[in-house]
Amino acid sequence: MIYRSIDLRWLGHSGFRIKTGSGKVIYIDPFKISEESVSADFIFITHSHYDHCSIEDIQKIARDGTVVICSADVSSKMRHIAAKIDIKLAEIGEQIEFDDGQIKVWPVLAYNLTKPAHNLDEGWVGYVFDLSSVLIYHAGDTDVIPEMKKLSTSNIDIALLPIGGTFTMNAGEAAKAASIIKPKIAIPMHYGSVSGVGDKSDADVFLKFCSGENINAKVLLKED
Repeated sequence: MIYRSIDLRWLGHSGFRIKTGSGKVIYIDPFKISEESVSADFIFITHSHYDHCSIEDIQKIARDGTVVICSADVSSKMRHIAAKIDIKLAEIGEQIEFDDGQIKVWPVLAYNLTKPAHNLDEGWVGYVFDLSSVLIYHAGDTDVIPEMKKLSTSNIDIALLPIGGTFTMNAGEAAKAASIIKPKIAIPMHYGSVSGVGDKSDADVFLKFCSGENINAKVLLKED
């Protein structure tokens, strides 16, 4: 999907590749990606679960000089990466800048309210990206949480929201999150790759609920 100067591709599950207007390549939570995937300038990992922090997939795209942004528990796993990567810790609320300020990123909280999979005290994250004034929110693995209300005044362009249920919001809850955040486009993720965690029908439900809330939602086709 091309949005203004940004090329956004869904890689399946919660994985995305973004090419910025200046040509930088950003990956978020790469999982089961192609062996021929282009190298990364930046890799953002939301948390340490295998379907988000996949060492096998990070190996495919990391090169000497690739910057990996992640939580502390993820950073300890990066010793398995062969390339000489630069690791930066994701601290909630702390702005990180790259590419002479054309890439600005804020880690934000991602957690479950009642499910045991993603506890608040783990310090796991989602990310808000400001890519030359295009704002993208990757929610990570989360429920509808009170902190989302803060994003409603941020003029988010694209919200990437988990819909699979089981470990995260389901499709209806994700549509509720979209109604809170009010992005220009809401895109579903975290479905169709892991057994018992959503499928295409959930994406259809998400579209239906978003339509009822007058939210512009779009389902991306998985990049091969």
